[in-house]
Amino acid sequence: MGLIWITILLWYWKMKEKLKNFMNNAKLLNDNLNIIPLLYGSLGLEVVAASNLNADDIDILIPTLYVKGPKWEEFKAFLESNGYVLIDSKEHTFRKDNIDYSYSCLEELESFVDILVKDIRVINDDVSYLLLSLEQYLKVYEKSALDGYRMNKKEKKDLEKIKLIKSLLGRE
Repeated sequence: MGLIWITILLWYWKMKEKLKNFMNNAKLLNDNLNIIPLLYGSLGLEVVAASNLNADDIDILIPTLYVKGPKWEEFKAFLESNGYVLIDSKEHTFRKDNIDYSYSCLEELESFVDILVKDIRVINDDVSYLLLSLEQYLKVYEKSALDGYRMNKKEKKDLEKIKLIKSLLGRE
């Protein structure tokens, strides 16, 4: 087997592992808190684009009341009781089995890039979760590329993602 195939298989295995971890987390949220989370960030884009983006964590958007609202303490205690360890309270990042899960506010997509929650595709398998389309990801990364932090820390990666998305949409 050639080096390219080995690389592809390794990426696929790593992506499937992270996706499996997201699914376990989403099922926990579905079954216990009636939350349908959005798989966001690089891992979400990897799934939609079927491309290797080397997602290093799992970004999840959930209703604001669980992140910045009255249910934060309950949400935090729930995750901790299920083996997650809070490692960054400002970023709402937890770690379990050496994987970081960062939670942010679902409703902020509307003010950030004019994406309404009702317009996001719901995936219903054994687990229910939300997944952005390529068009929606393009809006997110184009807007994110204007952010000061992302321009300094992630500009090259964001521009590569924008290029990939445009290519997949036939807009090169």
